[in-house]
Amino acid sequence: MSEPLQSVTINVSVNGKACRRDVEPRQLLVEFIREELRLTGTHIGCDTSFCGACTVLLDGAAVKSCTLFAVQADGAQVTTVEALEQDGQVHPLQEAFSEHHGLQCGYCTPGMLMSSVALLAENPEPDTQDIRKALSGNVCRCTGYQNIIKSVQAAATMLKGA
Repeated sequence: MSEPLQSVTINVSVNGKACRRDVEPRQLLVEFIREELRLTGTHIGCDTSFCGACTVLLDGAAVKSCTLFAVQADGAQVTTVEALEQDGQVHPLQEAFSEHHGLQCGYCTPGMLMSSVALLAENPEPDTQDIRKALSGNVCRCTGYQNIIKSVQAAATMLKGA
């Protein structure tokens, strides 16, 4: 039986809150988020980095948290889907996904939302191809993607008017 690895202390900002924890060097960022911080909006879908359900923002960039170790987030800012709601108000993307039927079972939705947040931060007026490219790392088995694309377009319009 192998011995436990020595813990490493990391300092990370998660959804704007400073967090200092001791973690095993092999602990995945998605496990840290879900198990240590109890932020379960970030989903574990495929365990192979294919589906994108675990997408979070790392210093503003969309990343699959199942492909990173928690120690790699040391000193970084991590944003999860829980941060989208502010003061009881849902994010325009969340509102658009609801209004335009961009979700069905909802399992992929957190990853879709976070990839879309990153896209709209970089490109506030994306066309359909931009949206498709940004979401190409996220798999949905329910919707057929058309309503997801409509949702991102609607959110872009809402954010532009805000």
